[in-house]
Amino acid sequence: MDIDEAIRGCEDRRLQTKYNNATSVIQRALALYPIEEVAFSFNGGKDSTVLLHLLRAGYFLHKVGENSAAANGDVKDFPIRIIYFESPSAFPEINSFTYDTASTYGLQIDTIRLDFKSGLETLLKDKPIRAIFLGVRMGDPTAVGQEQFSPSSPGWPPFMRVNPILDWSYRDVWAFLLTCKVKYCSLYDQGYTSIGSIYDTVPNSLLSIINSSNKFKPAYLLSDGRLERAGRVKRKSSAGGQLTADSNGLDVHKNSTLTASIIAVGDEILFGIVEDQLGPYLCRKLGSVGWSVLQCSVVHNNIDSVAEEVERQKSRTDLVFIYGGVGPLHSDVTLAGIAKAFDVRLAPDEEFEEYLRHIIGDQCIGDRNEMAQLPEGITELLHHDNLAVPLMKCQNVVILNATNLSEMEKQWDCLVELTKSSDLLTLLEPYISKHMTTNLSDVEVAQPLSKLCLEFPDLYIGCYRKARYESLIISFKGKDQARLELAIKALQNKFKSGAFLEIKKDD
Repeated sequence: MDIDEAIRGCEDRRLQTKYNNATSVIQRALALYPIEEVAFSFNGGKDSTVLLHLLRAGYFLHKVGENSAAANGDVKDFPIRIIYFESPSAFPEINSFTYDTASTYGLQIDTIRLDFKSGLETLLKDKPIRAIFLGVRMGDPTAVGQEQFSPSSPGWPPFMRVNPILDWSYRDVWAFLLTCKVKYCSLYDQGYTSIGSIYDTVPNSLLSIINSSNKFKPAYLLSDGRLERAGRVKRKSSAGGQLTADSNGLDVHKNSTLTASIIAVGDEILFGIVEDQLGPYLCRKLGSVGWSVLQCSVVHNNIDSVAEEVERQKSRTDLVFIYGGVGPLHSDVTLAGIAKAFDVRLAPDEEFEEYLRHIIGDQCIGDRNEMAQLPEGITELLHHDNLAVPLMKCQNVVILNATNLSEMEKQWDCLVELTKSSDLLTLLEPYISKHMTTNLSDVEVAQPLSKLCLEFPDLYIGCYRKARYESLIISFKGKDQARLELAIKALQNKFKSGAFLEIKKDD
């Protein structure tokens, strides 16, 4: 009752709407399933804490709806069972908060010390559960394909996943906790904004206090909810078995080969209205970091066309770069096409919504802002200080929003910088190119060149002319300078001296 009164007495209409929707989902679940067959998966984090108190309020409203003594505020117990998966890698503060909360509210807590799936299987054998409330929010990996009511995945014990706060944002979570004045884990007052294990979580540096190396402002002061997970760090095991932070050094592999494909979305290119300069630019840049581009394609502004090409390329190459068709217009279908290629839906993304809110203000209104609809559960926002709007990555598909060379250059530079602290784009030994020109005819050089390709299968050897009657240019491309020199000498030895001259690429 205290929660319901606090929300209804506040002036935050957005929070009231979120609260009403969430408690309606809870009441619906309690009407569908007997209370003894319902459980709540609690992990001590801020989202779970919000859901705990929503469940308290939802249960109260449910009892009021049954015309029971709750109408007079006499509901004091909370009969929904709590499942807590205790992990040795959890912060001690999380464990303490969980058990203190259970004691404060008289929660029936089942502690499980196995992984989530095995723990559920064991629990459900003894105590049948038909529905489990989860504090999942849109954008979480586990939220892929989920609705407010979603059956468990194939291979899992059968139960209904109930997600009352699926559409809540970081801002909504803290608005609720502060408005209702409920306790939350103390780590959030120490600068932690998203808590995982002790091995992958640090305070959010954006909350650090100036002139203090180890003091941080509380999580609710993070002004930009899109950076909630900036305190998550990737770590790896060292030789001694201890966990250490990943190096920020560039990962350079001399002899590795990674492949990319490039997709341009735009009827204006296919109709000949504009000339595409971005694809060739990306080809050059990818070559400069040692990647091999297998294909460049242009597709119509059509969801099926985008989906078919993305589906084809994402399984053929290590990375797919796609540009064009990103925005709110009727022809901007790239994100919908990518979602279809990965068999997921478009759904509101709270981080991206916060970006748009900062840029276009009141025009960005909740679920009505179609620009904040991203492929659900697979979209990673690529933040960089030099970008007003983040780039996006859906598994191995990188989405660029550049419309001209200047914008593309800026976005490429940001991608390379991001590689210094992530595994986004592995930087390989760059390709080396040399170019020879000759006045010999195609017939004269055809057979010797064919044999040369067989002698040097590790190199790319190609031919072209800038004009039909100009000199033939032969290109040698590879990652080993010595091999290139050896191939060029082998070609020269097949003909009289001076038949081939080296030229610069732009000559």
